[in-house]
Amino acid sequence: MNELSHQLDLILRGVVEVIQHSELESKVTRSIKEHRPLRVKAGFDPTAPDLHLGHTVLIHKLKHFQDLGHEVIFLIGDFTGTIGDPTGVSETRKVLTKAQVEDNAKTYQRQIFKILDPHKTTIEFNSRWMGTMKADGLIELAAHYRVARMMERDDFQKRYQEQKPISVHELLYPLVQGYDSVALKADVELGGTDQKFNLLVGRDLQRDYGQEPQVVITMPLLEGTDGVKKMSKSLGNYVALEDVPRDMFGKIMSISDDLMIRYYELLTAENLSDIKRTHPMEAKQRLARLVVERYHGEQAARQAGEGFQQRFQDRGFPSEPDIRLTLTKSDLNTDGAIALTDLIAKTGLVPSKSEARRLIIQGGLEVDGEKQIDANIVLRPLAGRAYRMKIGRRKFALIQLQE
Repeated sequence: MNELSHQLDLILRGVVEVIQHSELESKVTRSIKEHRPLRVKAGFDPTAPDLHLGHTVLIHKLKHFQDLGHEVIFLIGDFTGTIGDPTGVSETRKVLTKAQVEDNAKTYQRQIFKILDPHKTTIEFNSRWMGTMKADGLIELAAHYRVARMMERDDFQKRYQEQKPISVHELLYPLVQGYDSVALKADVELGGTDQKFNLLVGRDLQRDYGQEPQVVITMPLLEGTDGVKKMSKSLGNYVALEDVPRDMFGKIMSISDDLMIRYYELLTAENLSDIKRTHPMEAKQRLARLVVERYHGEQAARQAGEGFQQRFQDRGFPSEPDIRLTLTKSDLNTDGAIALTDLIAKTGLVPSKSEARRLIIQGGLEVDGEKQIDANIVLRPLAGRAYRMKIGRRKFALIQLQE
């Protein structure tokens, strides 16, 4: 494999879209020939104090570029953070104070170097050029884009049609993010699929300012531990980079086998063919160890793994349970729930619902290592998540809701 193919293979791993692929190939070819690293940028608004694994999809892609010898720019949007990204919201975001943004930015710097090499990473703040821009400069920048183009954006269009307010300052957000690429002379910009509009504004502005337009690379939005919705702290389906090792390990072990492969693809550089040949439980434990080790160190990862085994496997849950049961939505009621007695009966490991009820009352059921003694309880299973049930003394079931 030649150097160009080697670089493109790693760069394109897990990528959703490249605009334009021919431009990327041309830029990488020129970089190799001229021994000039590409300037690769990804921006993060410090709107919350902690990062989670969903944020690291972009950071890991930055690491790929870094490993290939390119110049990585981690841009902290301390200026754009005070505006608030309108992407994916149905109403105007609450504006953060400068002090709040600055405090959050400090935690970002601490967390990103768990992945990136601090000696090979340039940290920039877009307040460096935007904070000194005067009113006439902002007016000039605004003259580079048309209102009609801005209103093509899905978020704005939907809110306009629903007669929900759109503040003028929100229209500035894509412009400022685009101008960041001009200020940094970016060759490549990374972003989530939800950022495509903003990234393309950067290409347009670079052309207007006489620069070669950046290549846009979009990455998927990582699903949370529920396997359905985008990882988000507000949804409770997140793994924070500063979660304690035990919690981090346990959250990774709770994900579905299919989601595990996606996490491997987007959060590691492991060989996916080898992972797919490995037993799912073993592969998932390896993933959990890799994640914990990256953010807390080798000793913490080993202790978290030992603790997990003690809590679950040493209690007798085997790697091959008696039954693997996959539920469909038709198995649930209109609230998305199922009675625990019904669920146990569906496994076929007890003869009837009445027997399931008796078993629960007598303390003979454990769900994910926790004893359940309320026979009236209902379970609202999350799509893709595996539930480990110990039924009686020697029967085991692994239950998942079909995604």
